[in-house]
Amino acid sequence: MSGMWGIVLALVLLMALAYRGYSVLLLAPLCALVAVLSSGDVPLLASYTQVFMPALGGFVVAFFPLFLLGAVFGRLMEASGAALAIARGLADRLGAGQAVLAVVAACAVLTYGGVSLFVVAFAVHPIAVALFMRAGHPRRLIPATIALGAFTFTMTALPGTPAIQNAIPMPFFGTTPFAAPGLGLIGAVIMLVTGWAWIEWRVRRVRDEVEPAEEGAAEAAPAPLPGPAMSLGPALLPVLMVIVLNYLLSTWFWPAADTAYLAESRYGATTLQAVRGVWSVIGALGVAIVLLIGLWWHARRRLLPAQSLPLQSVLEEGARACVMPLMNTASQVGFGAVIASLAGFALIREAVMGLSAANPLVSMSIAINLLAGMTGSASGGMSIALQTLGSTWLEMAHAAGIAPELLHRVTAIATGGLDALPHNGAVITLLGICGLTHRQSYADIFMVAVVAPLLALAAVVILGTLLGSF
Repeated sequence: MSGMWGIVLALVLLMALAYRGYSVLLLAPLCALVAVLSSGDVPLLASYTQVFMPALGGFVVAFFPLFLLGAVFGRLMEASGAALAIARGLADRLGAGQAVLAVVAACAVLTYGGVSLFVVAFAVHPIAVALFMRAGHPRRLIPATIALGAFTFTMTALPGTPAIQNAIPMPFFGTTPFAAPGLGLIGAVIMLVTGWAWIEWRVRRVRDEVEPAEEGAAEAAPAPLPGPAMSLGPALLPVLMVIVLNYLLSTWFWPAADTAYLAESRYGATTLQAVRGVWSVIGALGVAIVLLIGLWWHARRRLLPAQSLPLQSVLEEGARACVMPLMNTASQVGFGAVIASLAGFALIREAVMGLSAANPLVSMSIAINLLAGMTGSASGGMSIALQTLGSTWLEMAHAAGIAPELLHRVTAIATGGLDALPHNGAVITLLGICGLTHRQSYADIFMVAVVAPLLALAAVVILGTLLGSF
């Protein structure tokens, strides 16, 4: 029993210290140390070098290309002006009267196309400020509006999204980014409609409740929308390229290709089913990056010299930007592997599985949400859960006649609930970009990024249980 409480203590320490800003690279091994020491006669160094590090390295081996290409793609979208062009173009077409929808749509298009949510927040924020000022909307609702478009349905529910939350389940379940597309679309619609309705209701309710920090913005003349370096059409091409190629590669190209060589030991003695999802995202992002380089080269001639960066600098910045997110998540995976190796974890696993022995979708949804909430990370919580219980859930699903595609979609959506608690890094960064505090804006973020995804998750689990994967 002491070992189980040591694991709980380690998780609480990880959550509390991450909230205070400590690096997960340091926290994960140190919190794993706490769990090991509380478990009695468990070799400390062996747990670190033989359990923690192989799990960390395995995650890096499996997902480094996705983090690298995703970060480079996002940086090129930003440097070329494509991200700003999409935000501005959608805002112009929807008009100031649809300020909330315009911001949500801009964020959704960018994140669904593979742009990092941090890049999206920086690119869309000035557009959101201008639109909200013109419409007379309270500035405190901007973070929730950006969160709805960038943190929710495009990251976890929409089929085909190249987001890491949609990629991590693929090797565990042998699925593709388009797993359970019908249920994914239903979950996405629930998140979008619920979140949008909440923000629009809040706009009407607080329109006359201008706080002191907002008075200057409310009385100032409407700000001009920032001008992009390219038009909307060319800016959308890389995004469409990612989506279309991802689908074609995963659905048509790889299944038709001769991949018998994968059975050889030098290629890991694996199967196409285990790798085609990752291969499809790599191929789609790779081709889109080549297209973006051409757009960047064309757009840089329209930028001022001070605004134009050398291609080498843009690519290097993108490559460097992938390192910390990758290593943070990999460290959390190592932490999860150590936890799973301890005797006390058997009690926790039995408790989680006991939540619904007949339906792994329920126990999986609860476990992933709790771990995502504790770690403040969707990908981190998912990785720990799948590392420790993924094979068990898959066996239970086979026994219950549940398709792996349904497991994939429920897993992805489940990461998008409690991960957005106040200590989440993306929430803290978004509030910083918007110049607002938790007190001013977090309640609305909670409704669109926690409550709405949880409602969508419940609906998908119920429909999946009744109707199966579709």
